[in-house]
Amino acid sequence: MSFINNWLRSDIQAINAYHVPPAGAMIKLDAMESPFALSDELTTQYLAHLADSELNRYPNPSADELNQTLRALMGIPGEFGVLLGNGSDELIQLLALACKANDTILSVEPSFVMYDLIAKFTRLNYQGVALTQDYQLDAERMLQAISEYKPKLIFIAYPNNPTGNSFDRADIERIISATDAMVVLDEAYYAYADDSFLNDISKYPNLVVLRTVSKIGFAGLRLGLLIGAKTTTEQLDKLRLPYNINTLTQVSGNFLLKEKAQIEKNAAIIIQQRQQLSDELKQITGLLVYASQANFILFKAPKAQALFDYLKVHNVLIKNLSNAPKLTDCLRVTVGDEDQNQQFLKIVNRFYK
Repeated sequence: MSFINNWLRSDIQAINAYHVPPAGAMIKLDAMESPFALSDELTTQYLAHLADSELNRYPNPSADELNQTLRALMGIPGEFGVLLGNGSDELIQLLALACKANDTILSVEPSFVMYDLIAKFTRLNYQGVALTQDYQLDAERMLQAISEYKPKLIFIAYPNNPTGNSFDRADIERIISATDAMVVLDEAYYAYADDSFLNDISKYPNLVVLRTVSKIGFAGLRLGLLIGAKTTTEQLDKLRLPYNINTLTQVSGNFLLKEKAQIEKNAAIIIQQRQQLSDELKQITGLLVYASQANFILFKAPKAQALFDYLKVHNVLIKNLSNAPKLTDCLRVTVGDEDQNQQFLKIVNRFYK
């Protein structure tokens, strides 16, 4: 047996690593990224802006300017606190680190896999509550699980990944009111959704909201934010590693995230393309297309594995969920630009002819 197998925790050895498949030169519609690159003009201005970065110095430890930039972009009230992370994954882990040993994290299934993985990393218990057959929140089962497991953290993705739908607001409000747990509304796809719990933070002391810039065009920045009462973020800040937001992310964010009009224009295009893509997928016999409030669409497909492979052969990469629990025969496609979406649809139509 190797040194690492003797040394490493056995529960870590049992975990499968989070796998990101290589895309190469394929049309990349698997990771909920924005299809919009920077314009040549903005790229030139951005590179000139980066030239003034002092890479020999540590970054601003509290990223104050970036904090204000994000508040302006997302309309975050000044009364709320904002905690920045190296992607929202770091903030999910930070919340887990705030728990006691053997506390419980509760979420729904299927949902974002990192809630379960980070619970394992931090030696917390994880409990998933199944969504209904059509991927709606089962409020009664959630309330029963809260009573039974007494969770310390409850994660609800809103809209949900990988299903794309937003759960009933009244059901979520019942859950927040019924628990002493911290309820984390993960709004990674806020820019494409009709509703948000951002302003509800003032009503519920146990509510925090997660957001990220990854889905609005800046996945490469690895920048997430946790929004909550100032008393909450001040305490959680004790768990944040120093200098966790590097200089290039801060400088880039302070330049690129001030382009609010362009960011909102791109989001509107994605919403329009999402509707068109959904409508055209529904015209293909045999596909079951789920409603989405995100920048992707989940659909159930006959011969899902074969379709996924056929798309790859024709240089289109989507997400294969067909063997995942509660997602049998399901595939997930990110909404791209019009040309990418039409190329994807052309291949799917050809496969089923």
